[in-house]
Amino acid sequence: MPGGGNTVIEMMTKPRVGVCAFVICVLLGGARSLPLAADGENPSKVVDSQAFLDSHMTPAGPSAVKFAVAVNKLLAHMTLKEKIGQMTQLDIGMVTTGINQDIRIDPDKLHKAVVEYGVGSILNAHDQALTPERWHEIIGAIQAEAKKARLEIPVLYGIDSIHGPTYVNGGTLFPQPLGMAATWNPELMMRDSQISAAETRKAAIPWTFSPIMDAGREPLWSRLYETFGEDTYLSTVMGVAAVRGYEGEDLWSPVHVAATLKHYVGYSYPTTGGDRSPALIPESTLREYFLPPFAGAVKAGAHTVVVNSGEVNGVPGHANRYLLTNVLRGELGFQGMTVSDWADIESLVSKHHVAANEKEATRMAILAGVDMSMVPSDYRFSDLLLELVHEGRVPISRINEAVRHILTLKYELGLFDDPMRGADAPTEVGSPESLAVSLKAAEESITLLKNDKGILPLSKTAHVLVTGPDADSMIPLNNGWSYMWQGTNPNVSLKHYPTIVRAIQQEIGKDNVTYLPGTSFDKEVDIQSAAAAAGRANAVVLCLGEWAYAEGPGNIGDLTLPEAQIRLAQKVMEAGKPVVIVLTEGRPRIIRPIEGGASAILMAYNPGNEGGQAIADILFGDANPSGKLPITYPRWPNMLFTYDHKTFLGDSSETEALFTPQFEFGYGLSYTTFAYSDLQVTQTGAPGHRKMEVAVTVKNTGARAGKEVVEVYLNEEFASLTPPLKRLKRFAKVSLEPGESQRCTFELVSEDLTFINAENKRVVEPGVFNVRVGGLEQSFEWK
Repeated sequence: MPGGGNTVIEMMTKPRVGVCAFVICVLLGGARSLPLAADGENPSKVVDSQAFLDSHMTPAGPSAVKFAVAVNKLLAHMTLKEKIGQMTQLDIGMVTTGINQDIRIDPDKLHKAVVEYGVGSILNAHDQALTPERWHEIIGAIQAEAKKARLEIPVLYGIDSIHGPTYVNGGTLFPQPLGMAATWNPELMMRDSQISAAETRKAAIPWTFSPIMDAGREPLWSRLYETFGEDTYLSTVMGVAAVRGYEGEDLWSPVHVAATLKHYVGYSYPTTGGDRSPALIPESTLREYFLPPFAGAVKAGAHTVVVNSGEVNGVPGHANRYLLTNVLRGELGFQGMTVSDWADIESLVSKHHVAANEKEATRMAILAGVDMSMVPSDYRFSDLLLELVHEGRVPISRINEAVRHILTLKYELGLFDDPMRGADAPTEVGSPESLAVSLKAAEESITLLKNDKGILPLSKTAHVLVTGPDADSMIPLNNGWSYMWQGTNPNVSLKHYPTIVRAIQQEIGKDNVTYLPGTSFDKEVDIQSAAAAAGRANAVVLCLGEWAYAEGPGNIGDLTLPEAQIRLAQKVMEAGKPVVIVLTEGRPRIIRPIEGGASAILMAYNPGNEGGQAIADILFGDANPSGKLPITYPRWPNMLFTYDHKTFLGDSSETEALFTPQFEFGYGLSYTTFAYSDLQVTQTGAPGHRKMEVAVTVKNTGARAGKEVVEVYLNEEFASLTPPLKRLKRFAKVSLEPGESQRCTFELVSEDLTFINAENKRVVEPGVFNVRVGGLEQSFEWK
C-alpha cells in the first residue's frame, strides 16, 4: 500500500474476542467506501488512523494535464487585463447593495467588476446566512453577467464553510474542528465534510476556505477551535479526512467543493497568542510540527491554499518566496492555486512594513507565489499589477502561471460547463439524516474529564439545577462561523434546536429541572439565587465557558475563566451537592480554582446545533462518552505547553505541580472501563526494509458497550537534538461490547522514527526507542 506504515487488523470469529480489523477498498472513480470489517461487523467497529491515511492519499489532485489543452487555448486568447482580472478576488459588497437578508445585486457595480475588470472570484456573505434560493439569485446574476464578458469565463465563488455550510440558512452545523478532532474518528470527519460540501454546493458555491491545517499549539489563540488540535499526526489524519470529504473523487461532482488549506504556514503559533501577529519558529520546528499536516493534505489532493496572514521569523507569509514557492511547490509538490487572505497584500505596507507602498507590496506577493489576491474592496490590485507588468517588474510568465492555476480549478469544478453546478442537485439542506450525523459527531466529541464516584450518568428521576451563562443559548454551542462571522447574533433563528437546559428538560421533564443563569459570560446576575437553588437540588449542572468569537475579536490576554463564572461555581459548590461542570469553549479556559469542587467535568468544545441534545444524552446515559482531548488542558495561565514537549530542566518535586497539566492530551474517560495487556514490539523485514510490529490487547472490562481510542506513542531515548518525551504515531478507535477484547497490531516504518535535525533534514538515528500504549511500555533498538 502507498505511504508505508499500515495498521494491520483482522477480526477473529470468536463471539467476544477479536483482533482490530480493516479492509481497504480502493475504487477507481466514484465515491470511496467506508472501511469494512470482516465477518460482517459494523463498519464503524474499528476506525484506524494509518489505514485511513493510506486509503485516502492517492487521488489525482489538480488536473493540470487533463485540462491543459483547454486552459492553454483560453490563456492564449486573453489580454493582460483579462488575466489580471482572473487573479483578483472581491468581496460581495463590491457588486451588491444592502446587508444581511436585504442584500441585492447592483447592476452597475456588477458590470464594472465582472465585465470591465474581468474579476475572477467573489467571496463572502454580508454577515448572515442566506437560503439556497437567495444564493441562486445572487450567484446566478453574477454568472449571467460573466457571460456578457468577451471570453465568458465563469466567476469562482468562495465562502467560509468551517463546521458546516456557515452561510447557508438551515444548513447542518457540526462540532467545530477541535471537537471533531476529539472524536479521533476520521471516517466521521470525512462524512461531516461530505455533508458540508453538498449543502454548500447546493447554494451554487463551489469553493470553501477550509480546513485549517495549522497545528493548534498555542491555546491562547482565538482560532484554536478551528484547528484539529496540537498534535501533528492527529491534525494530518483529520485534515486529510476533511479534504477528502470536501473534494471527493471528482470536483466536477455537484455535491463536492474545492478545499482550501490554511493558513500556510505557522499562522497558528503567534508568539503573543494574538491572531495575525508575528511568530518566531525555528525552521527545524516548522518542519517538524507545522509542515507535515499541509504535506499530507497536499498529497491527499487539496486544490487551493490560503497564505499565512502573519509572519514567521520576520518574513510575512505573503512575501515569503522560500515557503510559498521553494517549499510548497518544490518540496511538497503542490500544483493548485494559492490565494491571499483578507487584504493581506496591502498589509505588507500598513502592518508588516516590508514594502514602501502597495505597488511594491503587490510585486513582492506575486513574485513570492500568490496567485490570487483577496483584495477585497477596491480595484487597486488590478491596476497596480497591470502597471508592474508593463514596467517589466513582474514577468508575464508569472502572470500566465498564476492564471493557469486559476483556470484549471474552474475547469475542474465544471464551471465552464455549468457555472451553477450543484444548484439542481437533490441535496436536502439540513436533512434528518444529516442532523443524525451531527448528533453522532457531537456525542463522540464530548470528553469526560472527571467522574468521581461514578456520579455520571445522572438519574433521570433526579431534581437538577441547571445554571451558568452557557446553559440556555445556542451561541456557545456553535461559536464563530455559525450563520454569520462572529456567531453572536441572537436574531439568527435556531429555536428548533434545544439548548443544554431545554434538552435536559426534554430528557427528564420540566418539573425536575430548575434553571437560573447565575451569570452572563462575565457579569454576575443572580448568583445567590442559584446557590440557594443548589441546596434544594439533587445535582447541579453548571454550564461554563466562552461566548462566541472569530479571529481578532476573540483575542484575550488570560485563559482564566471570568471571575463571575468562578464565583458562581464556588457558591453553588458550597451547597455540598454533586456539581457537574459542562464546558462549552473554543479553547481551554483555566478551571484550577474550581476543579477540585466538581464531581464531574464534561468538555463539550463547541458541539454545534445538536450539542444541547448530545450533552443531555451524555449526562443521563443515553450515550457513552468516547472523546479524547486533542489538546493539553493547562492548569496555569502562564504555564502553557504541549504534550510532546522536551524535558523540563527545572522540574523538581517542589515544582512538579507547575509542570503538570490539568488534563493530558489524549485523555478522556468512559462509562465503562478498558484494560490493556500483552504489549509486544517485534521487528520484521529485511535490512533496509525493516518495520516494527506493535501489538496490544484491549478489553472492555466494564458493564456497558463503549468506544476506546488505542493511542500509540513513541520516543527515542537519545538523539542529536533533544527528543520530545513522546509523539503520537498511530491510533485506532475501537468499539467493544462488555467483556469483549480486541488485539490491535500496528506497523511502524523507519519514517516514524525520524526527526528534523540541526541541518533541517529529516533523519533517522540508530538508538533505543520506547513504545507506549495504554499505560504499557516496551523498548526496541533500531540499528
